[in-house]
Amino acid sequence: MPFSQTGDCRVLRYFLLYLVAAAQTANSQEIQSTENPATFKARVNLVLVPVVVRDSQGRAIGDLRKENFHLFDKGKPQEIVKFSVEKPGGRAAVQPTNPGTDATDKPTAAELAAFPERFTAYLFDDIHLQFSDLARIRDAASRNLASLETTSRAAIFSTSGRTMLDFTDDRAKLNETLLRLQPRSVSGLPTGMECPNITYYMADLIQNKNDPQALQAAAADAMACLNLSGAQINVAQQAVRMAASRALTEGETESRIALGVLKDVIRRISVMPGQRTIVILSPGFLTPFAEQDKTELIDRAIRTNVIINAVDARGLYAFVPGGDASQRMSAAPALTMRYESDAALVEADLLAEMADGTGGTFFHNDNDLREGLRRLASAPEYVYTLGFSPQNLKLDGSFHRLKVTLEKPTKLSVQARRGYFVPRHAVDPVETAKQEIQEALFSREEMADLPVELHTQFFKPASDSAKVTVVARVDVRQLKYRKSEGLNHNELTIVSALFDRNGNFITGIEKRVAMHLRDETLENKLRSGVTFKSNMDVKPGSYLVRLVVRDTEGQMMSAQNGALEIP
Repeated sequence: MPFSQTGDCRVLRYFLLYLVAAAQTANSQEIQSTENPATFKARVNLVLVPVVVRDSQGRAIGDLRKENFHLFDKGKPQEIVKFSVEKPGGRAAVQPTNPGTDATDKPTAAELAAFPERFTAYLFDDIHLQFSDLARIRDAASRNLASLETTSRAAIFSTSGRTMLDFTDDRAKLNETLLRLQPRSVSGLPTGMECPNITYYMADLIQNKNDPQALQAAAADAMACLNLSGAQINVAQQAVRMAASRALTEGETESRIALGVLKDVIRRISVMPGQRTIVILSPGFLTPFAEQDKTELIDRAIRTNVIINAVDARGLYAFVPGGDASQRMSAAPALTMRYESDAALVEADLLAEMADGTGGTFFHNDNDLREGLRRLASAPEYVYTLGFSPQNLKLDGSFHRLKVTLEKPTKLSVQARRGYFVPRHAVDPVETAKQEIQEALFSREEMADLPVELHTQFFKPASDSAKVTVVARVDVRQLKYRKSEGLNHNELTIVSALFDRNGNFITGIEKRVAMHLRDETLENKLRSGVTFKSNMDVKPGSYLVRLVVRDTEGQMMSAQNGALEIP
């Protein structure tokens, strides 16, 4: 009996599905996959050194080659095994993907362009900033954010954790959050009027470094404010030591809180898909206890392609002999001014170190804070990355100082990472691969080392929900295999993820595919490639799709972008 036209199509469709299912069953022992939510963990691999080279006018230079650089680890020359020069902010192509049978229209060019490519996190150090400095830098930031581009998103964080706004392009919310910023002392006590008045810098000199001159200066100040006689010097010194102990505890607590927030901000911005910049707005602070913590922060930022810029929010500052009106007059104004000057340099050095270590810029000794923020909200035009693998390295956690020079003496200035701490354990190749995939997933760069096609489909079971399918078609015949026991072995890691219009990671699926293929299967049965699907539940909206595929044997990777509009 002849079938109707509709029936013929249905029978043909079922027959094709049967053939596909039969083929998949036949190959089920040769291709096995497991699927899990995508999770990532940073790991140290080779040592990476961001470098910015500028001319005498301060412009970044981008035409140098690997041969132009010399890299030294503890004074010993190192072979540069990885070299790249990046121009941050270049927009990667975002192609619309197949929206499937339930879609209405493909995303327009305007919708694709609306996806953000630049993310800037403003970190206000409300713990250490004085009100006048905070007010000036807050006003400069407000003017800077008024010109936020359509492809940019900004976030506001504070070191106290009391004022936060996640990445957005809503200028009204950004300004409203800025207005809520105010100084937040951890101790809750006013500074400058204590007796004796011991700063964190002085406390570190007295308690940790046993500096007799610092103790003498502080004791003279204590005798004056406590109305002690010359015979009561021991009483004054005891008061100084008690005040120094308290200042040391409070200062260390404030610095640990600030570093902890910076770590969280790096972690938060590292999962944004595009150029990532942190701008620290601070007078700087001391971290005598946290040298390794600082290095780990810098290393985390480097490996997630986060550039840290910094603004000394004090601008062009000067010290008033004897202190200003908000502080009690010192009994030794000359010494006090010297220690204040020394403290300011040490505190600002933290900001310079963070900027140097990540390829950023440190803006200081300048009252034009608005211009400073305008410069720092974007990355340097060119950033070189030098990578080396230390030889005969003892895994002892020690600090290694780095130095980068150019081949010939020139008028160019070199800004580079200052050093790193050696890990206490060997690098895990599995975690290294995971880190490479993470870096690729949260970037916009497209790579085509592997033959991969990206497609998407969706359907809406209800008006407020949708199911998205990300399809990766891989031509497995072109992969590199390890031959063993007559089979061709390789493993694919396939990660697909969705980001919203503000660049926030929504959901992701990691699929691991173990392939143990016979020659006949590889040559004859997989000519059209192998298709892998990942399903995710989302709400209707606009999404950026990111697909990353990496193989184990060839250690090659492909990464593609797509866009999806679910009405």
